[in-house]
Amino acid sequence: MPELHEIKRTLSRIEKLERDVSLKQLQINSLLAITQAINDNVAAVDLFNMYNTFLRWEMELRKMCLFLRDSGTWECKTYLGIDPSLLDCDISTELDRYRTTQGLEKSEHPLIREFDLVIPVLHKNEAIAYAFIGGFKDDDDVYNKVQFVTTITNVIAVAIENKKLFKERMRQEVVNRELEVAAEIQRTLVPWRLPSGKNYELSSIYKPHFAVGGDYYDVVEFPDGQIAFCIADITGKGMAAALLMANFQANFRALITRRPTLEEIMNELNEAVFNVTQGDKFITLFLAKYDSATRTLHYVNAGHTPPVLISKGEVVLLKNGCTSLGWLPELPFLEIGGLCLTDEAIIFSYTDGLTEVRNSAGEEFGEEKLLDFLSKNSSESAKELNTKLLNHIEAFRGREPWPDDITVLTCKVFE
Repeated sequence: MPELHEIKRTLSRIEKLERDVSLKQLQINSLLAITQAINDNVAAVDLFNMYNTFLRWEMELRKMCLFLRDSGTWECKTYLGIDPSLLDCDISTELDRYRTTQGLEKSEHPLIREFDLVIPVLHKNEAIAYAFIGGFKDDDDVYNKVQFVTTITNVIAVAIENKKLFKERMRQEVVNRELEVAAEIQRTLVPWRLPSGKNYELSSIYKPHFAVGGDYYDVVEFPDGQIAFCIADITGKGMAAALLMANFQANFRALITRRPTLEEIMNELNEAVFNVTQGDKFITLFLAKYDSATRTLHYVNAGHTPPVLISKGEVVLLKNGCTSLGWLPELPFLEIGGLCLTDEAIIFSYTDGLTEVRNSAGEEFGEEKLLDFLSKNSSESAKELNTKLLNHIEAFRGREPWPDDITVLTCKVFE
């Protein structure tokens, strides 16, 4: 009977619609459950388990594998319906070719060929996840299933990416705070008020490349009118250099107050640095003692950029000394430099970051330009000389970044 046949067809369609509606409701409920779990900050491993359960039971998939990037490498976070040994196959070189959802029938990779489709998840045009699915049944509505799997994969992948970004931001905030504290501590290790007397004047410039740096300078004034001053450059940058600088400052201060000879100071400092670094890092140092009563300057240059002495228009580079500190367990040689400053003089010491400053044309400031500037401005006070130099360097570099830590210690002695 035609009418009965039509009724059966209608009932069949109604039953299918009811199943489809029921399936859609299950899918929506699962999606809501995953969304709620994300809002509740559920652990990543639990999100992957929910994803696996959803694809296995609600979507009735028989094969699935989800890859996410973790610490720069692609890792399978959850899977079903495949031999676990296949996960040992390197898949990283295969993934870049998949930028859209596509079939995998042509793949020869032992893992990828287990699946029917790949669904890439892109964030700012960069892949953050790949879902491989397969094992569809003959009567499956593949299009709708793929659409829903794509939706839930995107939700999971973006949630995990946001978790990583949040953790990274929190780690960075901790690091930034630690750097702020380290910078505050480091600022207390270098003198901001320098001593001055009727026969001498000192001035400094101190610009760490990062929040903390590896440059150091110090000045010690003794009751009898003598002064000791130094400038140092620790290899490397950032926190490691700053920690070594703090250790060096403690050793230097402990030594200098005992007023040993320059030779004794250098040997003890070398031993202290080597014991800490075992030769992996070293320190260049210029250390000088000036006696205003006798107008004599004694110094040691331990591998540092030679300071410039200008007196009566004559330029002398202070090179006498020894190797860098901490490079060897014992200093192989040591030569004390000595001068009698009978006239007004400038002793300009600096770290090499100063001459490495470049302008927009890529030209380096260099030693020649520095010596020319110092010769033209040697009659200035130490403070005025440094102020003019800093303005001169700023004009030279324009908008180019500072290349390194920059430290200057200028000492002017008078007749």
